[in-house]
Amino acid sequence: MPTPAELARRPEPADPRLDLLAGTIDLHHGRIRFVHPREPAALLYEDDVAADQAYPPYWAELWPSGIELAHAVSARDWTGTRAVELGCGLGLPAVAAALAGARVLATDRSADALAFAAVNAEQNGASIETARCAWDDPDDLVARGPFQLVLASDVLYGQRNVDEMHALLPRLVADGGQVWISDPERPLTAEFLAAARPHWASVQTSPTRLPKVWLHRLTRGG
Repeated sequence: MPTPAELARRPEPADPRLDLLAGTIDLHHGRIRFVHPREPAALLYEDDVAADQAYPPYWAELWPSGIELAHAVSARDWTGTRAVELGCGLGLPAVAAALAGARVLATDRSADALAFAAVNAEQNGASIETARCAWDDPDDLVARGPFQLVLASDVLYGQRNVDEMHALLPRLVADGGQVWISDPERPLTAEFLAAARPHWASVQTSPTRLPKVWLHRLTRGG
């Protein structure tokens, strides 16, 4: 085991994806371990050539909404449930669902995010699948559905995301299935929920442990 002095003398990794921090979060029935890049801001933006945009490495951040969604998911037994996480990032909700018995597909447009989600699942003894997916080109993902549970955390931060969620979610959810979205009071969330209500059997909002993070549950009729 290297001493603290030896660790301090080691050169910093050239690739910021390899300079990691480890942490844990508490769930209803234990805790899960995870790793994430120490300096997300040092990571490169990812190009979306088709959309002529570059995306910040949001996946590398430890977001409160992701923690709260993982905690909420862990309160139930999901044995046998087919679940998918959209924009999984570090994959904490996906790991929590898998540990609760779900068969989970974790998706993200970032290959690096999928690698971290897979590592975080493995170190907790959870089994998940991963797939790269862009919400504006989701046919391959839709073909793997329908899913009984769709998970997403802090995804309603831009009009493009809101529009893509409205189009995508009904194509993913099985009859009687649910969408769970955790959200930190993003400005567009109220618009998203209002537009969703006529098309879903129910839209419910409940608090989490944090005062400004809410859990929205959309249930499909059938």
